[in-house]
Amino acid sequence: MPAPGSVPKVELRGVKKRFGDKVVLDGLDLVLQPGHSLVVIGGSGTGKSVMIKCVLGILRPDAGQIFVDGQELTRLSGRARDEVLKKFAMLFQGAALFDSLPVWENVAFGLIQGRGVARAKAKDIAIQKLAKVGLGADVAMLSPAELSGGMQKRVGLARAIAADPDIIFFDEPTTGLDPIMADVINDLIISTVKDLGVTTLSITHDMVSARKISDHIAMLYKGKIVWAGPTAEIDHSDNPFVDQFIHGSAEGPIKMEVRA
Repeated sequence: MPAPGSVPKVELRGVKKRFGDKVVLDGLDLVLQPGHSLVVIGGSGTGKSVMIKCVLGILRPDAGQIFVDGQELTRLSGRARDEVLKKFAMLFQGAALFDSLPVWENVAFGLIQGRGVARAKAKDIAIQKLAKVGLGADVAMLSPAELSGGMQKRVGLARAIAADPDIIFFDEPTTGLDPIMADVINDLIISTVKDLGVTTLSITHDMVSARKISDHIAMLYKGKIVWAGPTAEIDHSDNPFVDQFIHGSAEGPIKMEVRA
């Protein structure tokens, strides 16, 4: 547990975002403490990805504040903002690898393009990071098309840890994987996070993954956090939104929008 009065690693206060008439984030409040693994659950279209994009600066919130290590990111610009954003890394849904680049260059892409690391040194770092996710140096020269879905996820994780980030975001890390490979990826996330001592924020609707990789869970519904607490308490939350979601029930306060 964080020490009393410790500064959150990431904090969102009253964050709002809309696209036209559609309200996606509606005064979202969220706190991610240092060293924690927080998973935000919620159905498709509830604003999970928009939330992450706002933190990463890909989208600008319409209102509210976002803090990283106590610095208000929404007030920063230019080099100061870039320095804060260097603390982040992300494992994208579907790995999002560049088909035209070999595996090692995918892993080293941010080092070469974003930090000016020499290619030879970046390749050495890439091979080291691939080893950390259980892939040998022989994989480094392959193209992403030659890899299975599980191996692509591993490469994506190697890329996420290449620059030794403070905070890693995981976007639906087990989507598209069979249950066995999904469990392998979950275990790999846990071991990697433990080895690096990083703080993580994951978004998913996969409750098996959410329970395994988190120590805290928050639920997002209609642009707001409707419940947050330790993972061990989720089955006794007494929250109707959480209960309906984790049991996959059609009956409850969550109403799916179905077009006739």
